[in-house]
Amino acid sequence: MALQNIGAGNRDDAFYRYKMPKMITKIEGRGNGIKTNIVNMVEIAKALARPASYTTKYFGCELGAQSKFDEKVGTSHVNGAHDTAKLAGLLENFIKKYVQCYGCGNPETEILISKNQMIALKCAACGHVSDVDMRDKLTAFILKNPPEPKKGSKDKKAMRRAEKERLKEGEAADEEQKKLKKDTVKKKPSKEGASKVATTKKKTQGSDEEHSPAGSQSDENEIAAVDEGDDDVQWQTDTSLEAARQRIQEQLNAVTSEMVMLSTDEEKSSGKKSPEREPKLEVTSNNGAQSTEDSSPVLVSKIKEFLKKCSSASQLKSYLGSLSASNQELVMDALFEALCDGVEKGFAKVVAAKKNYLAAAIQDDGSQLALLHSIESFFGKSSAEAAKEAALVLKTLYDADLLEEEYILEWYSRGCAGKNKGCSIWKNVKPFVEWLQSAESESEEE
Repeated sequence: MALQNIGAGNRDDAFYRYKMPKMITKIEGRGNGIKTNIVNMVEIAKALARPASYTTKYFGCELGAQSKFDEKVGTSHVNGAHDTAKLAGLLENFIKKYVQCYGCGNPETEILISKNQMIALKCAACGHVSDVDMRDKLTAFILKNPPEPKKGSKDKKAMRRAEKERLKEGEAADEEQKKLKKDTVKKKPSKEGASKVATTKKKTQGSDEEHSPAGSQSDENEIAAVDEGDDDVQWQTDTSLEAARQRIQEQLNAVTSEMVMLSTDEEKSSGKKSPEREPKLEVTSNNGAQSTEDSSPVLVSKIKEFLKKCSSASQLKSYLGSLSASNQELVMDALFEALCDGVEKGFAKVVAAKKNYLAAAIQDDGSQLALLHSIESFFGKSSAEAAKEAALVLKTLYDADLLEEEYILEWYSRGCAGKNKGCSIWKNVKPFVEWLQSAESESEEE
């Protein structure tokens, strides 16, 4: 059976995951009894996660004709002879009104009926709740025939929670075992050390005990035995200048390591020895000025000025490459703030319009985590109303292939367990993350 993407806006997307069968119709009867039979209405309704009676009734309301769906047989009829293209156009209108999320356009929504008899669509991806226009004729039919609740959703959630708790308990047990092993290595002397301690004790109890001070020789032998058993344990860190330089060279890449300057030349020339301290990391930009993390507003203003003159994403990419001496997260923070500065509502639309500029800043896998941290810091400074659109921003970047699933889940898990776990952004992006996790579990089951 031929398939097509759900929603007219996704028609040309070859990688769109939500699909439905193409409509097949058949004209039956003659004269006043002529009818149009939608042959595969059950399969279409199943792909849309809506009852087939809803779509059949919608056709009748829009065409001003009688319509009927027989649940026993599974047939859908609309009085009159109607073209397939016309019915397919009405089905697209039904998808926009009663299937797709009004915020992100995702078709994975659920119909909710409030106590006030109002109909809304709750998106499983971004968590947005869309209010349906109650003036539509189909709303009265939906209120009389509400959709059946999903079966087994509570059981699936309970199983997922139990699985997460089991994994956490296993990780905690592994950590305890590692700590016990480390303690035993530190405290327990080796066999050779123990034998040496025993022999030295016997000797000191003999004739040497009278000539030597009490406990002096035996204490030295015991310390030596313990030291021999702990050869593989590193008890201190080398804090010399050469060791610090070597650690910096290992941690930084070849480009940034050349720009690291240790402020010790003056101390050597003066001959004064200052107390030991961590080397100060200074970064030199292409214009010769030194920049630190406190220069974030300066970077924002520079990027804003460049964006006014910039005409393409490739120019921005080369410009950001010249700023590669700076911290990657600092540059990403400045870029995201420069693109979204002054926006009060509709962050997702702004991000979608300027996604090419963000794509120019993503050069490797680490850039995705830097972008996620930039989103976290930006919405952490914004108002509570603006932070509600964080899930829509993530959904927009995910659909544009700028953010991958594994990095979003890693960023979310670290944020919920880190110092900023009380931040409101985690609550706002939780529906989108749960949607990603459910999609991953469904693909594994398939």
